[in-house]
Amino acid sequence: MGRLFGTDGIRGVANVHPMTTEMAMQLGRAIAFIFKRGNKRPRILIGKDTRLSGYMLENALLSGICSMGADCLLVGPIPTPGIAFLTTSMRADAGVVISASHNPFQDNGIKIFSHDGFKLPDELEERIEELILGNSIDSFRPTATDIGKAYRIADAPGRYIMLLKSTLPREMKLDGMKIVLDCAHGASYAIAPTVLDELGAGLTTIGVRPNGENINLNCGSLHPEVISKSVIKHKADIGIALDGDGDRVIFSDEHGSKIDGDQVMAICALDLLAKKRLNRKTLVATVMSNIGLERALKKAGGKVVRTPVGDRYVVEEMRRGKYNLGGEQSGHMIFLDHNTTGDGIITALQVLAIMTEQGRKLSELSQVLTKYPQVLMNVSVSKKKDMNKVPALTSTIEKIKKKLGSTGRVLVRSSGTEPLIRIMVEGEDRKEIQKMAEDIARCVEKNFQ
Repeated sequence: MGRLFGTDGIRGVANVHPMTTEMAMQLGRAIAFIFKRGNKRPRILIGKDTRLSGYMLENALLSGICSMGADCLLVGPIPTPGIAFLTTSMRADAGVVISASHNPFQDNGIKIFSHDGFKLPDELEERIEELILGNSIDSFRPTATDIGKAYRIADAPGRYIMLLKSTLPREMKLDGMKIVLDCAHGASYAIAPTVLDELGAGLTTIGVRPNGENINLNCGSLHPEVISKSVIKHKADIGIALDGDGDRVIFSDEHGSKIDGDQVMAICALDLLAKKRLNRKTLVATVMSNIGLERALKKAGGKVVRTPVGDRYVVEEMRRGKYNLGGEQSGHMIFLDHNTTGDGIITALQVLAIMTEQGRKLSELSQVLTKYPQVLMNVSVSKKKDMNKVPALTSTIEKIKKKLGSTGRVLVRSSGTEPLIRIMVEGEDRKEIQKMAEDIARCVEKNFQ
């Protein structure tokens, strides 16, 4: 049996291994065992998004946790970053999120935060896997009063809303600002509109009626064209599209043009740099971010540090280097001054604050980044192989890298959450890099099916 944990927790089709109730109960037992300290009864918080399968997985986790003598704090549908915050603010020993983020509703996933609000390190995930796949804790079965209890935390959304509003200057309001907000029928469907409404914004909402099956369906950050059309229709100042679990965000400017994570990072990093609040004058981004981001920061006296793809690697580098801002092109943005993980609503509030303070439109702010043409492709694969051991692919990539030289970049990697190989080619000539990406895609299709 392969590893249960991928780059962002455990994920798969709900009710199919590993996302079964049996596995969730075993996972709950292992989590409770890992976080037990002496005679103290652990307190483990569980939140979820709006997927139909969340009910069965939540109850299975709860059962496993309580069976090991730990207590459960149930907060219901709430964004992933809200779980990270509540885990620390409520002094819980761990926080568990039931969500498959941007995946369709039939998928689900489970990821775990430690007491400090950060995702578990690899070694702890490996220890949990050992406990699940082995039988070393089968005999640990508390009885009588040692069995755990479950509590529903009714005011959890309100606690998180208070955090979100606290990231803006106390006197700041969004009166007169017209916003299109798309919550992807996901975990942010109630919280995000409440925050923006309380701050005085004029709202047009999309994706705020979850039914268990419509999360991410033709809406949210995966479909920014929806907010773009709505922004133009309603003559709004900005469009904000969150994903299913609320940890990433994509924007539309007032003209309906998409504003991605690289542009948002440039806007926020340069604003912090000007205020002398960007730690070590450094932004942390992944290898997927446009080379234009480095040039924009360098021009202003800052720099970019790159990591592998995945917000956990961004956060790890931020903690290691004591940096306070990082993110991904896909819309994950981490403001460590405010929260411990990517937070789409916090990101949106920071962008709105900059627009308000500077009195500038988003289209104008986004011009701080001049992007190199970049072609992205995803190729479905049926076989898992080490790409470095496929000579035809390595040869194709090396030839393209040699041709691009210092004027571009090539990145080919396996997805950590889906059966895909992701291809990125960046350079000065869009037609040329399009052909290069297609050459790599054909090679992948030929060798990985």
